[in-house]
Amino acid sequence: MLPIVSVPESIAIVMNSHRKVFCRKEGFEHVSRYVTGLITSPNKTLQGIYDWQVYDEPSPSRRAMHQAVFERGWDSDELIQSHRQQVSAEYQGQGRHVISVDWTFAHHDKGSCIYGVKKSYDYVENTMSRFQTVVTATVANASRVDGLEAAVQQPSFEAQEQAYLNATVAESYEQTKAAARRLVELLHYETNRKAYKKRTEIAVDIVKQIEDENQFPDAHYAFDNGVLTLELTRLIENCDKHWVSQIECSRHIQWRGEWKRADALDKLLRLNSPHSFRPIEVKSRNGEVKSYWVFTKVVRLKRYGRKRLVIVHEADDLTDEPRFLLTDATHWESRRIIQTWNYRWASEIFHEFAKQVTGFEQAQVRNQEAVKRHFRLSCVAQSVVQKAEASGGKSERFSFVQGKPTFGQRCRTVIRQVLLALIKCVGHLTAVGKTGEQILQTLMPD
Repeated sequence: MLPIVSVPESIAIVMNSHRKVFCRKEGFEHVSRYVTGLITSPNKTLQGIYDWQVYDEPSPSRRAMHQAVFERGWDSDELIQSHRQQVSAEYQGQGRHVISVDWTFAHHDKGSCIYGVKKSYDYVENTMSRFQTVVTATVANASRVDGLEAAVQQPSFEAQEQAYLNATVAESYEQTKAAARRLVELLHYETNRKAYKKRTEIAVDIVKQIEDENQFPDAHYAFDNGVLTLELTRLIENCDKHWVSQIECSRHIQWRGEWKRADALDKLLRLNSPHSFRPIEVKSRNGEVKSYWVFTKVVRLKRYGRKRLVIVHEADDLTDEPRFLLTDATHWESRRIIQTWNYRWASEIFHEFAKQVTGFEQAQVRNQEAVKRHFRLSCVAQSVVQKAEASGGKSERFSFVQGKPTFGQRCRTVIRQVLLALIKCVGHLTAVGKTGEQILQTLMPD
């Protein structure tokens, strides 16, 4: 980790575009340095980032940085709106782009007091663990992916609270204090019950906000069955947009007057009319061309009505597990539907990068607003990296990225800028007569 003497140019350019969000210059500086730390620091907690800051005398306290980043002086809703506006402008005229709505786990094995953390079964890791459930929206074109929102789901303790209330109920409360205490418990239970939102409900809120801003008028949506709801699809359709979703094999579809499971329909088609699966080639978001065997037809689903179904096989003998795609765009051909669906995987790229580089899993803060700010600043930091010029020799321009700069090369650019500022600082301190020990004490105080 390099001491952070100043905000690197790549970060300063982006943050300056959001300057109107911040009231005070000092607070803006703290937030900009925090974003720098999210990209360059191995420890992305506020303490870890603060420990490597170098300031002109007098140095602000850690508490001052904490207040500036997590408590005071700016509105995170305004910041994420400004961020989406900037991202939108950069996507215009840059080809096809798709918004993906998804969710992921942010693990905090030792952070039971962090806001939104619960201990539950992690079906991804197949073990019990502590994590936050984070609902995300990303936008992607052929060359980049940007986070548009990251919202932490508040855990539901309704079952535990209900069990407690049932276990502690009394026939009567003769004392005023006991009655008042019980009333407070009941009010807390009701408040928590109403405040809780399913991740599908959070997804609807996010899409509604994006569409209300009208920053991505040409972007359609892609998601999987874990996000798919009738409310979400109707919202997108009412905005004159289209959506593509994967559905479970157990979903019932009307076929020739009967309701059949999707997997049963696939089996029927493979046995009786395998020729109904057409071979097509689809160019994915990353430029890779893959062959698929697909069946497509406009069908009827319970509650959803008439939608286009696409059954996708990757094996030419149709023996592999199929993927079932559904869309409201009944006029789209299967190639376009599969292409749109492929953009959904950009959210996985965002999740991986945000966890490994910009601190999704290192926010050790205990209240909702602080957590919200951290995740939104992480989205900003991820976009900052993608705008940086790539550093790296030809040997580092791997063939699998087809000559495109990698995230690692762009991160290296930001680190080089931090190093350059450090070198200039050391040069200045040397020029004014500081000894090596004095310089070291300035950069890395005891």
